[in-house]
Amino acid sequence: MPLKILAPLMMLLTNLVISQSDESTRCPFKLHCAHNKILELPTHPVPVKLIVTDIDYRLQTFYLSDPGNCLPQLLLDNNFSSSFPLRSYGTLTFEPSYFNSFFNCSSVLHLRQDNIIMHGTIDMASCPIYVADSTNENIIQSDLVYCIKLSDRSSLFSAFNIQYNHLPMTWSGTNFDIRCLKCENKTKKRITLITLTSAGVIIGSTLLVLVLGAIVQVHHHFKMKGEDHKRIENFLKDYKALKPTRFSYADIKRITNKFKDKLGEGAHGAVYKGKLSSQILVGVKMLNNTEGDGKEFINEVGTMGKIHHLNVVRLLGFCADGFHRALVYDFFPNGSLQKFISMTEEGDKDSFLRWDKLQQIALGIANGIEYLHQGCDQRILHFDINPHNVLLDDNFTPKITDFGLAKLCSKNQSTISMTAARGTLGYMAPEVFSRNFGNVSYKSDIYSYGMLLLEIVGGRKNTNTTTNEENFQVLYPDWIHSLLEGGEIQIPIDDEGDFRIAKKLAIVGLWCIQWQPMHRPSMKTVMQMLQGDGDKLQVPSNPYGPTTSSNTTTNIVAPPPMNLHLEVIQEID
Repeated sequence: MPLKILAPLMMLLTNLVISQSDESTRCPFKLHCAHNKILELPTHPVPVKLIVTDIDYRLQTFYLSDPGNCLPQLLLDNNFSSSFPLRSYGTLTFEPSYFNSFFNCSSVLHLRQDNIIMHGTIDMASCPIYVADSTNENIIQSDLVYCIKLSDRSSLFSAFNIQYNHLPMTWSGTNFDIRCLKCENKTKKRITLITLTSAGVIIGSTLLVLVLGAIVQVHHHFKMKGEDHKRIENFLKDYKALKPTRFSYADIKRITNKFKDKLGEGAHGAVYKGKLSSQILVGVKMLNNTEGDGKEFINEVGTMGKIHHLNVVRLLGFCADGFHRALVYDFFPNGSLQKFISMTEEGDKDSFLRWDKLQQIALGIANGIEYLHQGCDQRILHFDINPHNVLLDDNFTPKITDFGLAKLCSKNQSTISMTAARGTLGYMAPEVFSRNFGNVSYKSDIYSYGMLLLEIVGGRKNTNTTTNEENFQVLYPDWIHSLLEGGEIQIPIDDEGDFRIAKKLAIVGLWCIQWQPMHRPSMKTVMQMLQGDGDKLQVPSNPYGPTTSSNTTTNIVAPPPMNLHLEVIQEID
């Protein structure tokens, strides 16, 4: 029996066996059914009236919003009773589990929310009360310093849900009667209930057999992948305070308008454009159900959820609802860096971005990697730095994304162990691909960054469709060295300032891709090299083989890729 038929059958069976009782004792709040379904909740000192916007019977969840669109004001003036019979969806307790701060921002017309809840600006004219997570360290660096703090209090709901007028409630695990949310004539309802109760004596056994059979069949057909599901759920139970919002699959469908606007598709899933409100746009990455064992999902949520940096994409929320897994982050209309530097994409890169802007982007990416390596409690190794994993915001500020392959290690740990190569061919450091070149460390990310710099200079995509795991293709280094013979770079750039920038990026890139990790600079040194004028930078030796010196001008023709037949890494002790 299909899963979509199971929920209505269970609801029908529940309605058959529920005994008729007095509505005042059965329902903990009043329901008004004039135009919209309006709930009158038992708050103190006065009841709060909210609209029921949606009911999801499969998830046993319904959603509430303030018709006046100023929910922070309502919850500031009124508290929920400690005996309130429902839970906020995504929490495991009936007790308040969030700590929120309420601010009066009547003096601020347009409040920037960067690093508080999400990027974007909110109009405070209609509702001057703003709510934020009390433990968010970024409050003191935001526009909230211009507001008046009113109070700190524990809450059943996250600041995110309150601020965006969307309260998810669940009756799962409670004795709440879902009929309290139904609007219908009371006399007709009692007659129908008596009739159904009598009919239940006759057909109850039959329905019970059908329902149990359907449960067994559905459970057998949709059985979770054991340890995978358990691992994710255990992780998410420990991942609540100060972390991104957990959305249900129903939320994701609503945010993406049922996946209407597809932005693109990668190796791990498709990305869709979505809306959290009329002004807040987001990107939603739906991860493939059939790939991985849950480790990459835990990696990405666990890593991105801890990071708050200008040059790293911020994770706004996630979905782990059965087989459905998704990541929700800020929407970047400019897309990835790849389309602005590749001659094979639409247009010419110089018509999109100036060389000084490309230099700023390169410096921003370096700043983000330096933060991952040195700015967190534990060092974060990305292992997949490439132009596709760098997004650009409205101001072309670069944001590093895609932490599915990332690994954590202590800052005093010089090397890490790996059981298999990880990353994108063409950007993987030699030691990641083969143990012949040494141990894996944070210098592996620096190699990938160097390849990215060379791609910016070369304006071509650093991949090869014929590449396989045992044929490591290097597309740039020999070509770049041939252009730098005699200290002269032969790239058709007329402006002297642009020419100096391109040469500096090429030289820094060559330092970053040295074979031996010890010969590569740290990311802090890379930033210093990029911020300098570049006149004193020396071209490093060619790690890919001898080059023929020549004082003549070199044509810009890339030689065939070097084919290095290497042993694929299997284990590093």
